[in-house]
Amino acid sequence: MGDLLFLAHRIPFPPNKGDKIRSYHLLHFLAQRYRVHMGAFVDDGSDWKYTTDLQKLCTGEVFLRPLSPRLALARSLKGLIIGKPLGLSYYEDRHMKQWVQDIAMRYSLEGVVIFSSTMAQYLPILSPEIPIIVDFVDVDSEKWRIYSRASMPPFSWIYRREARTLLAFERQIAAQVKTSVFVSQAEAKLFCRLAPEVAHRVAYVSNGVDTDFFSPDRHYPSPYESNQQVIVFTGAMNYRPNVDAVIWFVKSVFLKILEVVPSACFYIVGAQPTKAVRRLAAYPQVYVTGTVTDVRPYLAHAYIVAVPLRIARGVQNKMLEAMAMARPVIATPEAEEGIDLPQICRYLIGITPEELKEKTINLLVNGDESSAGLSGRRHVLQNYCWNSHLERFGELLNSRHARGGYQ
Repeated sequence: MGDLLFLAHRIPFPPNKGDKIRSYHLLHFLAQRYRVHMGAFVDDGSDWKYTTDLQKLCTGEVFLRPLSPRLALARSLKGLIIGKPLGLSYYEDRHMKQWVQDIAMRYSLEGVVIFSSTMAQYLPILSPEIPIIVDFVDVDSEKWRIYSRASMPPFSWIYRREARTLLAFERQIAAQVKTSVFVSQAEAKLFCRLAPEVAHRVAYVSNGVDTDFFSPDRHYPSPYESNQQVIVFTGAMNYRPNVDAVIWFVKSVFLKILEVVPSACFYIVGAQPTKAVRRLAAYPQVYVTGTVTDVRPYLAHAYIVAVPLRIARGVQNKMLEAMAMARPVIATPEAEEGIDLPQICRYLIGITPEELKEKTINLLVNGDESSAGLSGRRHVLQNYCWNSHLERFGELLNSRHARGGYQ
């Protein structure tokens, strides 16, 4: 079993939120084929207890560094002065740099996998002879560009600067590594348009979903009252796209649903809700749970799962998980981008607040007559298995030359 270095900007365990779900499954896949040496940052103190789990998984060395979001944010200001993307300064750490250097000296690495562009700042330490794959996941620079358009000065200026400097860094990195990977065909195509000089080295590997864990066949106690017709949203509630989605949905859609279906309730389920999210609980029949130990009961007993994202990149795990639980999912076009939906599920996509309202009311009043929930479950069983998707990573690592999907 050869040695492989895996770097991630956030500890890839437990797999309970967007980036950690993908990094965990990627690490698990690689650890079955290599002795993996893993370096990552810990930005949530409660995650330190999972160190042992990672050591069992990796079999190689595990190096975790504490990251205080407040101190890292202050460190980002250095990027403003020297012209670097703020995200790079956020994750800059001399101890991580020393550890990477040490691993490269002590082991004959057969490959390196870097998860997220910000960790690619440690690339210069490594020999250019080592096959290196960077999993960008999304085109992060594009996310900042979208943020800039939706913000007022001075944040619009800061976000626009971050989009410009980060794209330059992404292009620089993509030119140095064997393959740049994105989470969907749409993200890969977008990056090829932004960086056409590296299109021959760009590929995509979609997310999967653990259909055994997210299974409607298990028994879950209901967290809801028996007379509630629940629409649920799940996700990290300090993440800007999620915050924007639930505020918009409550004010533009849910209150109009309530006029027609008085028993309707909207549950916002997820850790670290911001003040703006918590204030939504003042609206009639809107509930904000905060952290829950298991999201599956909230999905299993909901009438409908709502994914009304207006800002979205890549593949939305929350949609795949809801489909795996056989629940009908109402969503915006932004949320379903990157997922190949069956037609019966695509019918539940709404572009306007009025469309989302009508589709939701129809489901609450008439039930899932078209069995969109069951169709979604069948679709993810057939098309979103993690291992079948991640085999592509193995092919990319082992190929003699750079390989991409857009040559």
